[in-house]
Amino acid sequence: MTTTRYGIKDNQVRAFNKLIRVSHQKLNLVCAMVRGMPVDRAIDVLKFSKKRVSGEVLKTLLSAVANAEHNKNLPADSLFIKEIWCGKALTMKRIMAGPRGSARPILKPFSNLTIVLESGVAPTKKAAKKEAKSK
Repeated sequence: MTTTRYGIKDNQVRAFNKLIRVSHQKLNLVCAMVRGMPVDRAIDVLKFSKKRVSGEVLKTLLSAVANAEHNKNLPADSLFIKEIWCGKALTMKRIMAGPRGSARPILKPFSNLTIVLESGVAPTKKAAKKEAKSK
């Protein structure tokens, strides 16, 4: 495996979703649900999740799968989520009227999402724990 531009290997693809209208803490809860899963299982988890932002994560995941099939000719059934992370983007600042003519701030945060998929067999959680203990 050779490393290509931006540290992505030949058997990896990534997709971005920028300026999602939710805080990064709420988005990270959904990211943690699907981290390390095979793509078909992650799609099922996101479709039946009650979190509002799971639709945006699903859209980004399907975009990454399309990138894998179209750009790198990777089979969709062998993909798993290698990395998924979110970060802060801009914060809109608004003002709401308060008592006695004062003002109260309202912060409306945005987030960015990045998904990296890899072709191959997804590592199980038991194997990851054994690896961590041996180090």
